[in-house]
Formats: sequence, C-alpha cells, structure tokens
Amino acid sequence: MLNKIMVEKRKEVEQRKRSLSISTLKECIAQRQAPLDFVSALSGNNTQLIAEVKRASPSRGVLCPDFNPVKLAKTYASCGAAAISVLTETNYFQGSIDHLGAIREEVRLPLLRKDFIFDQYQVYESCAYGADALLLIVAILSQEQLGELLSLSNSLGLSCLVEVYNEDDLEKALLSGAKIIGINNRDLNTFTVDINTTRRLAPLVPKGRIMVSESG
Repeated sequence: MLNKIMVEKRKEVEQRKRSLSISTLKECIAQRQAPLDFVSALSGNNTQLIAEVKRASPSRGVLCPDFNPVKLAKTYASCGAAAISVLTETNYFQGSIDHLGAIREEVRLPLLRKDFIFDQYQVYESCAYGADALLLIVAILSQEQLGELLSLSNSLGLSCLVEVYNEDDLEKALLSGAKIIGINNRDLNTFTVDINTTRRLAPLVPKGRIMVSESG
C-alpha cells in the first residue's frame, strides 16, 4: 500500500509544481507570520495531545461524512489540544492542503501537516499554507533526503515530527539529528495497529528528544 501511495504522490507533486511555482510559494512565506513553536507545545512534564483532522483513511473509509475541518479544529483547540495534525493527502485520506490554510486562519495552535512528504517543494508548500511543523516518514526517505528536508524545514522555522516504525527507522532518525521522534504503531503497508511498537522502541529514544506515540 505504501508503494502505491507514493507512486500517486509523486505524480501529484509534479502536477502541483506546474500549477504553483516555488517562487510563488516563497512570496507567500515572506508574508506569513512566524511559525508557532511546535516543540514548546509538546514539551513539559505532562502528556500532550496532538489532535487530528482527518476525513477518511484507507483502512476504515470515510470517518466523518459531515466533515468540517475548521469546526473540528476549533473544537480540538477549545478542548485543550496542544497541537493539531491536518491530513492533506488527497487520494486515500480525502484531505487537502486547503484544509490546512483554512484552519490556519481560524486557529492559533501549532499545526502539523501530515502527508507523504519527500520533496523540498512540499516543505515550501507546507510553510506557505500555514504549517508550523510537518511529518517526515523515515520509511519513504533516504538518509540524505531526510537530512535535506530537516535542514530546509529548520531554515524556514518549521519543526519536523520524524516518524519511525522499527529499529532501523529510529537509527536513521537519530543520525539525522531529529528532535521529535514519532513512533507509529500502524504498519503503513498493512495498516494494522500494534501498540507494542511504542513499548518496544520508546526505551531506545535518547533523553532530550521529544517522543510521540502515533496511532492507537
């Protein structure tokens, strides 16, 4: 499933490059307010919640038929979420980059763009549409790509939640210098969930890094 998603995602990104240039995205970035501090939002002694705006998933189909991303994000904010994750993948999760932009206009919590990000264009796009952080999935990136995307994100003031699923992923994430490690309990090929993934990997995350348990 992950390979299938990535084939379509690469086509989609090429189409978006033709419709909205990086130079235009950079102009939008120059006009936006400074990104909110995603790291600080997740820091402290208490457990913090990242609430997710997601219309559908490949495993369960449509989750919210009367989906209103802005209304949902406002509800999360009023209920005490530390940050909000916005699914922008279109084909399998029925998300949109426009959801991110609309929520940014109405909610003053750190926003995490959740998508299959592999190209520098997507980093500029995330920043232009109001993201404060973005998801980087180690399983779809080489060590070099991961380092380049982290460096570019940092230069734009964006934080990165670096997602791992196994020990090899975690090693790559740590070598890249990732500050926020997301342990995904969901296998992105089968979409099965096993909370023991967090139990197995959490002790391997060094002190001083922020750890997020995802899915389940």
